[in-house]
Amino acid sequence: MQAFQDYYPENLAHCYGCGRENAQGHQIKTFWEGDETVTHFQPRPEHTAIPGFVYGGLLASLIDCHGTGTAAAAMYRAENRSMDSLPPFRFVTGSLQVSYLKPTPLGPQLEIRGKVKEIKGRKVVVEATVYADGEATARGEVVALQMPDTFVAK
Repeated sequence: MQAFQDYYPENLAHCYGCGRENAQGHQIKTFWEGDETVTHFQPRPEHTAIPGFVYGGLLASLIDCHGTGTAAAAMYRAENRSMDSLPPFRFVTGSLQVSYLKPTPLGPQLEIRGKVKEIKGRKVVVEATVYADGEATARGEVVALQMPDTFVAK
């Protein structure tokens, strides 16, 4: 099964968080699991905030890219289209709100789970939660907006 991000056209696959064309990025992979989406990510030592704990900015970026990927997949689902159909759906962040629930330990693989809260026109609202060892450590809401054509470099 291909991840949502595997369907992004090459010219739209350079994002630091989710772009497969960005060798230095996180290259997250997101999949449907029923009505939820799931991403797994293994933090590395350079993602340290203080010894033993993950940097909050990493958690925000994981929620952000998980949310925009979920938005694209949800829009394809809502239109009953396959993710390789054209024109492609790509989303950018309109707003990102993150609440840190407890310190996230560095070491365990993180799981990010998302739920679509709303699809309205070119906007998709996604709630995402980060889990470490089964415990929620951060929760966020992404308001994802369908990317305007003017964002694509010619």
